[in-house]
Amino acid sequence: MAYSVGMISLGCEKNRVDAEMMMARLREAGFVLKDDAAGADAAIVNTCGFIESAKAESIEEILELAKLKKEGKIRALIVTGCMAERYREEVRRELPEADAVCGIGADGDIAEIVRRALEGEHPEVFPEKEKLPLEGKRVRSTPPYYTYLKIAEGCDNRCAYCAIPMIRGPYRSRELEHVVKEAAELAASGVKELILIAQDVTRYGKDLHDGSRLPELLRRLCRIDGLRWIRLLYCYPDAITDELLDVMASEKKIVKYMDLPLQHCSHEVLRAMHRAGSRGELTELIAKIRARVPGIVLRTTMMVGFPGETADDFNELCEFAKEIKFERLGCFAFSREEGTAAYDMEGQIPQEEKERRRDILMEQQQTIMQRWGESRVGQTVEVLVEGYDRYAGCWFGRSAADAPEVDGRVFFTAQGGKPRAGEFRKVLLTECLDCDMLGELVG
Repeated sequence: MAYSVGMISLGCEKNRVDAEMMMARLREAGFVLKDDAAGADAAIVNTCGFIESAKAESIEEILELAKLKKEGKIRALIVTGCMAERYREEVRRELPEADAVCGIGADGDIAEIVRRALEGEHPEVFPEKEKLPLEGKRVRSTPPYYTYLKIAEGCDNRCAYCAIPMIRGPYRSRELEHVVKEAAELAASGVKELILIAQDVTRYGKDLHDGSRLPELLRRLCRIDGLRWIRLLYCYPDAITDELLDVMASEKKIVKYMDLPLQHCSHEVLRAMHRAGSRGELTELIAKIRARVPGIVLRTTMMVGFPGETADDFNELCEFAKEIKFERLGCFAFSREEGTAAYDMEGQIPQEEKERRRDILMEQQQTIMQRWGESRVGQTVEVLVEGYDRYAGCWFGRSAADAPEVDGRVFFTAQGGKPRAGEFRKVLLTECLDCDMLGELVG
C-alpha cells in the first residue's frame, strides 16, 4: 500500500524550493503526493522561523493539523523547516502532537523520516544544517511558466536583527554549471520567467574557487533558449558592482527590476544594525543604478522600530523614501528575536509605536506608488498573462515591474481573443487603481 503525503510550506520562496525538493524525494520513494495536506496519511509542515509573526503562523498550522490527527483523518504529523531547526527543543516540548521533528539538514532524508513516523516511531533528526541539499529534482508548486531558482544558501552578513545565519548556516554558492543546467531544464519544461533567489544573490560565487560570479552566471542564463524574463531578488546594496549593472542594462532577458533591501537610511541605525551605508551613500548608489540601468524598477524593504531608533531617525527615513520614490516598498516593524545581537540592545521600542511608524511609512508609500502608476498611463507594456478574474470580468497578469505575490497586477480587457496563461501580450495601460494597473489588450 502506498501512503499519501501532503505538505504545507510557509515563509519565503527559498523555503518553497526546499519543499519542492522534499516532495520530489517523497515521490521517488513511492509516496502519493496530495495537494491538500489535510487529506493525506502524513502531513508535513515546512515551517518559517524568521520573525514572531511567521512562527505564530507555523504553530497555528501545526495545531490545525493536530486536530485532524486527533480525529483520525491524519496518521502522522511531521514538522520541519526553519522553526524546527531554530527551536528544536521547544518544538519537541511544546508541540507533542508532532510525530517527527527534523531540522533543515534532514531534508534529504525526509522520505525515511515520514516512513518511520507512519510506522509509529517518533524520529527527531537534526544533522548539520550544511547537509541541506542545494540541488535536486523538484515538484514545482508555481504555475508552469515561472519558477524560482535558488543559487546559494545561508548568509554571512550577520545583521544584528536577523536569525538567518544561525538557522541556515554560512553562505554556500551552487556550482555555476549546475545552476545553468537546472535553468536549461526548467526552460525546456516551459518556464519563461526565472527568478533568482538566495539570502543575498549579489554575493553569489564569493565562496567558489573558480572565479564564478553573478554577472557571469547571468550572461550564461541569458543564452538559454526559451527563457524570456530573468528576475533578481534580494540584492544587497554594498555588493552592487558596476559589472552587475552593465550586465543588467545590456542583456534583454534580464528584467529591469531589482529587490534592494535597505532596511534604513540613518547612519546611526544602520551601524547599530551591523549594516554599511548612510543616507548620502544610499542616495548616490540609487542614482547610479537608475543612471546605468534606465527604467529600472526598485523594490526595497524598510524596518522601523529598531532599538534606539529616534523620532529624528524615523523622520529621516520617511524623508528619504519620499525623496527616492521607490517604485515598490515594503515595511516591517522590528521583531525582537532570541539569539540575535539586537535582542538585548538598549532602547527597545514599544510594539504600538513600532506599528504606528510602520503604518505611517506605508501610507506615504501608497501615495508614491499610486502616483507612479498614474504616470504609466498611456504606456504599452509587455504582460505575462496569468489568468481570468471572473468577478472583475477581466484578465490579469504581471508586467516586468511586478514580482509574483509581492507586487501588483495588471488587469486588462481583451476584445475578440482569449489570452492564455503563460503568454506574453501587449497591454495599453489606461488607469491606476489602488496601485494596480488597468488596461486594454493591444492586437
